[in-house]
Amino acid sequence: MIRFAVVGYGHIGRRHAEMIRRNPNAELVAVCDVLPKEQLADDLGATAYYTDYDAMLQRDDIDVVNICNLNGYHAAYAVKALEAHKHVVLEKPIALTKADAEKIVFKSLEMSRSVFCVMQNRYSPPMVWLKQLMTEKRLGDIYLVKVDAFWNRDQKYYQKGSWHGKNDLDGGTLFTQFSHYVDMLYWLFGDITHIRGRFANCSHGSSIEFEDTGCVTFDFVQGGMGSLNYSTSVWDKNLESSITIIGSKGTVKVAGQYMDTVVHCHVADYEMPELKEPSHENDFGAYKGAAQNHGFVIQNVIDTLSAGGSIATNLLEGLKVVDIIERIYLERDREM
Repeated sequence: MIRFAVVGYGHIGRRHAEMIRRNPNAELVAVCDVLPKEQLADDLGATAYYTDYDAMLQRDDIDVVNICNLNGYHAAYAVKALEAHKHVVLEKPIALTKADAEKIVFKSLEMSRSVFCVMQNRYSPPMVWLKQLMTEKRLGDIYLVKVDAFWNRDQKYYQKGSWHGKNDLDGGTLFTQFSHYVDMLYWLFGDITHIRGRFANCSHGSSIEFEDTGCVTFDFVQGGMGSLNYSTSVWDKNLESSITIIGSKGTVKVAGQYMDTVVHCHVADYEMPELKEPSHENDFGAYKGAAQNHGFVIQNVIDTLSAGGSIATNLLEGLKVVDIIERIYLERDREM
């Protein structure tokens, strides 16, 4: 039985807690949030509740701390948990600077504790399929990769007093909305170089301290070129997230609101397989997509700590996502 605590009991924190509760090999022993317990929307039952993070870390019955609070607090809270000899599940982004991410890496090594970075989209069937295509080099040499991510984040999201839109707590659109797609680029194609970009705050005015729209071009270190076009200025509702890959032996495109549907596959000497939802003996019930995939994140923690498995998204991969976004934002800061 792996014993968990969740820090930050908002939307994502509740999702973590629910996936822990549904796993027969996990136990949720504590929750920590800034709000008093009586203001919570649900009943925690026998689970201990804290508003003092340091006090919670003194418990000796916590194996893993799931950090789900504000982006700007991730690094400091992770370091504290590691110093308390806890393993860590760390929501994206793991930090808002490469320097802070490196502090987590150092502390993890110093304390001999693992950090599991949450990039749950890696479990989606199209992403698993794309990874297999890249590993088997089915597309041959990669010529061009194009990622488009066009969502809506309105004034309700960036309401006055919220941490959303603040440089020190939010970090920017790539950190909060689209870091999963930066991770996907790195996971599938490796590091990037020769970054160029155009950026603008098109529709959010003083509600945000950074860009809401960007067009970024780059080269892959391993060969080929790419582009990332993104915006949170789409009117009324999310439009799509898509990736198009053009290689010497084929072309594929995955699209849909959350990059969850294969819309084109034309590859030499290859027949598109039927993609199935990832399966596991645990019942995630009505949870689908990213919510269900958080269940696989929890299962990976259990498999790694209790059965010697490997971390699905390790700390150095989380650091590389921060590093890539930071380098893109160097271009933004010169541009804006």
